[in-house]
Amino acid sequence: MKKFMTILGGSALVLTACGGNDDGGNAAEGNNNDGGVEDDMFLTIATGGTSGVYYPIGGALSNLFEEELGADSSVQSTGASVENINLLGEDRAELAITMSDAVSQAYEGTGPFEDEEPNEGLRGMTSLYPNYVQLVTTADSGIESVEDLEGMDVGVGAPNSGVELNARMILEAHGMDYEDINEDFLSYSEAIDQMQNEMVDAAFVTSGLPNSTVIDLSTQNDVHIVPIDGEELESLQEQYDFFGEGTIPADVYDTEEDVQTATIMNVMLVNESLSEEEVYDLTKTMFENIDSIQGSHNAAQEIDLDTATEGMPVPFHPGAERYLEEEGALDE
Repeated sequence: MKKFMTILGGSALVLTACGGNDDGGNAAEGNNNDGGVEDDMFLTIATGGTSGVYYPIGGALSNLFEEELGADSSVQSTGASVENINLLGEDRAELAITMSDAVSQAYEGTGPFEDEEPNEGLRGMTSLYPNYVQLVTTADSGIESVEDLEGMDVGVGAPNSGVELNARMILEAHGMDYEDINEDFLSYSEAIDQMQNEMVDAAFVTSGLPNSTVIDLSTQNDVHIVPIDGEELESLQEQYDFFGEGTIPADVYDTEEDVQTATIMNVMLVNESLSEEEVYDLTKTMFENIDSIQGSHNAAQEIDLDTATEGMPVPFHPGAERYLEEEGALDE
């Protein structure tokens, strides 16, 4: 995985006034760049849909920053990775949980960001936990491999979401594209609902384990997770270095056996306009109270200081870098 360790100069805090709408405006007037987080600092944490993993983790962080630092913090439900990156660029969020593949593409100006200038201002705070690419179907569908999706109705995620980016890449690695399937641009919660109504045959669900919508499906149907392995997984990893590999244990969704699949690290990005002291305090507070974050969801139990740099595709913010260096967490 690409890791960047860049020492940047302290930056001035430039945040807009807090908006009174659901778009999550932000405000931090009066923050002292030299004194860390002050009581009147406003933090918007961009997460994902309320049925996913990002949202409860963001809620736990928001509560923690309010209790320990006195910050005024809110959690924003969003379309996840791509939207969150854009919110940071528009100064409408201070923190954002994203998948590292989308971050890498935004940083380099590729994929859904190919018509934009590379976003070289993206800064990392910490890596979080791995997402598992879960190609979900039911035992009755007869779908055993990615190739079996041909001609099927497949939920591929909301347009330009991290899930949809993964769906395109997985299909590509198997010599397929949207012309081979009937793609439905649905969030995974919508896709699972449609699967229960027999209107969708399979769905890409990229998230931590377990995913609540897949659990809901398993209460009514025998869930089958299609493996992503072999030469196709190797090809995927060779082409995109943010992909790892992992195993979905059989007891997660009561499947017949463990399933190998691709993984992608989730990362926490931070607005580059926050000062070094502010981000240092945010990072320190998170890791000194990591139990409260790990308790927010089963997937969050994998968040740990020892893996704080894994899969981070952009430079760390100077404040985060200073804390990680002090704790010996930066890779040599």
